[in-house]
Amino acid sequence: MAVDRLGALSAAGVSIWLDDLSRERLESGNLAELIRDKHVVGVTTNPTIFATALSKGESYDAHVRELAARGADVDATVREITTTDVRNACDLFRDIFEATDGVDGRVSIEVDPRLAHDLDKTTAEAQDLWKTVDRPNLYVKIPATQEGIPAIAKTLAEGINVNVTLIFSVERYREVMNAYLDGLEGAKANGHDLSKLTSVASFFVSRVDTEVDKRLDAIGTDEAKALRGKAAIANARLAYAAFEEVFSSDRWKALAAQGAKPQRPLWASTGTKNPDYPDTLYVDELVVADTVNTMPEKTLHAVADHGRMSGDSFPDKVTGTKDEAAQVYTDLSAAGIDIDDVFLTLENEGVEKFEKSWVELLDTVSGQLDKAGNGKG
Repeated sequence: MAVDRLGALSAAGVSIWLDDLSRERLESGNLAELIRDKHVVGVTTNPTIFATALSKGESYDAHVRELAARGADVDATVREITTTDVRNACDLFRDIFEATDGVDGRVSIEVDPRLAHDLDKTTAEAQDLWKTVDRPNLYVKIPATQEGIPAIAKTLAEGINVNVTLIFSVERYREVMNAYLDGLEGAKANGHDLSKLTSVASFFVSRVDTEVDKRLDAIGTDEAKALRGKAAIANARLAYAAFEEVFSSDRWKALAAQGAKPQRPLWASTGTKNPDYPDTLYVDELVVADTVNTMPEKTLHAVADHGRMSGDSFPDKVTGTKDEAAQVYTDLSAAGIDIDDVFLTLENEGVEKFEKSWVELLDTVSGQLDKAGNGKG
């Protein structure tokens, strides 16, 4: 009998979300198949995903021609195309959303990344996306920049569900969780039903190893080389320990008594970037209840085929590992790694990457509008 590895992962309390969305995936029935056959219960998107989708194939051509005929400019066209895909995906996941009482069946869309360092504009954009998509199972993604933290609390206080993205350090993650609690308290004061308000905190994984390994290689000592590939998993496990701490606090218990749901950690960037590492590494080693793992389709199929959903520590490979994980960071510091600089670099690069992708998206749509005869691109 075939082993249902994804089913085992789901049974262990890990919600499986797909880190990708496109018009072709929706119209071909591929996404529906992944929901049916691969235990997929949610979708995340980002500017890079949409830039890639728009640049490939012909799925958007008719929609772009229609918008061009209406005189839509580039920004309006991008907004219409992306929110249409997300709205349709929300509808596809609506049964899961209802069956899980709003825990899963979620689809995320990100605010314009060029606003990442502007509190007021980020908040306004989040509200506009919420109203435009107009689906209760939407998550609006807000990056965890210094300016994004108060935007998270403010957006939640308006009754809008938030996926906090681009979290790299445990220190910043604690700020995110505090912003969630602030937002819940604000939402309660504003008369919102806390049982209907949820959030996830997207903690990026593989990029940590990519940056730290590069620095370890530059140091070049045997001690440094021995630490390659250890930073990302340790970082995520420390984040989960912080999650357990915050969501067992008296402050949280008071909110939970009013119907609030915890802000689950979401393991993002879980496709392995180093070919020397197992292609299911960032799934296998982060199996723990009350989490989400959002995977590229390649990783999803790899886990289904040969994920290590077994062993003495399965299904819980995270709790109780705080001290071991902390030792990894003690060793990294001793080897000469500036941990604070690693996380700052990753945050800045993350924002820059999404900004670049957004510009590419605008350029692609501009060319498509010109081709359609709009002439306003």
